Amino acid sequence: MEYPRETARDAAPSAGEPRPDGGNGEVPESGKPPRSYQSYVGGQDLPNDAWVYTVDSHALLEDVFTGVQLKRKLERDPDSEAAGHPYVAGRVAVASDEENRRALEAAAKAAPEWAATPLDERMRLGGLFRETLEAHRQELLDLLVAEAHPVRLARWELSCLAQVFSRESCRWYRDCMRTEFAHAGRDLIVRRQPDGVVCLNPPQNAPAPSAALAVLALMAGNSVVVRAPRSIALSTMYVLRDLVAPLLEELAAPPGTLNAVCGGAGRTLDHWVRSPLVDDIFYIGGSEEGLRLQERCVVAGKKPILELAGNDTIVVWEDADLPLAAEALTEAFYGSGQICMVPNTVLAHPAVADPLISLVREKARRIRPGLPSDEGVLLSPVRRSERFFRLLEQALGEGAQLACGGRRTEADGTPSETGVFLEPTVLRIDGLARARRTDAVKRETFFPLLPVVVVESAESAELLATCLDFVNSNAYGLRNSLWARSPDVIGQFVHRTTNGGLLKVNDSHIGFLPYLPSHGGTGLTGGVFGEANYPMLKTSHLQGVSISGGTSPYREVFGD
Repeated sequence: MEYPRETARDAAPSAGEPRPDGGNGEVPESGKPPRSYQSYVGGQDLPNDAWVYTVDSHALLEDVFTGVQLKRKLERDPDSEAAGHPYVAGRVAVASDEENRRALEAAAKAAPEWAATPLDERMRLGGLFRETLEAHRQELLDLLVAEAHPVRLARWELSCLAQVFSRESCRWYRDCMRTEFAHAGRDLIVRRQPDGVVCLNPPQNAPAPSAALAVLALMAGNSVVVRAPRSIALSTMYVLRDLVAPLLEELAAPPGTLNAVCGGAGRTLDHWVRSPLVDDIFYIGGSEEGLRLQERCVVAGKKPILELAGNDTIVVWEDADLPLAAEALTEAFYGSGQICMVPNTVLAHPAVADPLISLVREKARRIRPGLPSDEGVLLSPVRRSERFFRLLEQALGEGAQLACGGRRTEADGTPSETGVFLEPTVLRIDGLARARRTDAVKRETFFPLLPVVVVESAESAELLATCLDFVNSNAYGLRNSLWARSPDVIGQFVHRTTNGGLLKVNDSHIGFLPYLPSHGGTGLTGGVFGEANYPMLKTSHLQGVSISGGTSPYREVFGD
């Protein structure tokens, strides 16, 4: 079967034209051929005959065996009759070592010319990308749903990009990139200069929205190479090849400013670390792997930019709005907890612990599995769930109480030993001493598992200090939240919380806002260079400039 590669502008239906899927994410019985992407290097699509295929998530949920067999058959024989199966969403070519080498060479060649492009011209890319995302929003949502993202979760992912590339955020990035002063007859400039060649490794759980952060590195003046994960490459290549690449052409960026290849993480990262052409490696993934990569980058003279695991804490004080706080706590179950920035532990004031747990249990029981195109679904399939049950068993062994959940289920919610979903699970843990012995509290779990720790009773100031110490001593540091009404408690929490890249007070824990960072943190989340991550700033470096019409160096130094 022939797989034509259309750009998004070619493929998008015109106003009033019905979508092949009816706009609801369901798999069409007929329609346009599946998408096909080759390695995009130096402004060209490189021919290749090694492919990975995306089979629509409906097939994998309705008939796992048939879906897996279909994928394997196509990857062994791309010309088989299986290529016409309606469940085939598309394919992406697997890059060879030679294509990876050519991608870095193309990026290195383009970097100086693109860096010399005026900042305000590069900044146009942010607005153009924002408009393009909005124009092709439904198309991208359909691809994310095909890759098993529940449609409500996919909208949340795109809400991140809407704020990252909002007008407000883009203006703020521009201000950070260059500031000018007049002083003593001189023009003084504090500016950020691009690092050069930036390589981006997105995660498997949300590769396309994460790959879109490459646009910020491009706006900073870098050339970029992005790896699309082999296991889930289609939406990533769509964003880069069909949405971003045409915008760079519109801005007359040199070929090689953006390059996109698909491949395994280990081999690709090894290539990047060894290459003298690479300046930054932007890695999004697990903490253990990321911290090992950090060491290799430092030895090789490269900047590691890390987005690793999260183990976020929400503190619920005695005067909190409990229904709203409980709503924020259930964000722990979005995508079955397979998102780094969802809440992982709750510290509950003993005065409100019982009603809070009751509310969370009630809300958790309404969160259900199902097909990703179903508007009511928030849970994603969980593979390799054995660790979930080990964490649960260890917690119960330490004295935790099971408030709800704890079972595998089928897509219709029926408990089943072979189900690919996990019930939203809430634990009650009495006392911080017990919590500190519980692995589900100490580490990121990446499961729909929420421990609610009931803090020991104490005088208010002592109890607040205890909660702050717990938050600040967390080995991870992505996001922290507080639910409280007291201005004094809020003020102390804001003033004394030093851990993490973002602090939310009486707000959605996972929500996004303009100006504030969408990513970034300290400790095991961001490595030794960890902080709030604005990728446009992280992939650039500060430089000061003084321009004088003519000043005596002697007088400048000695003052006479």
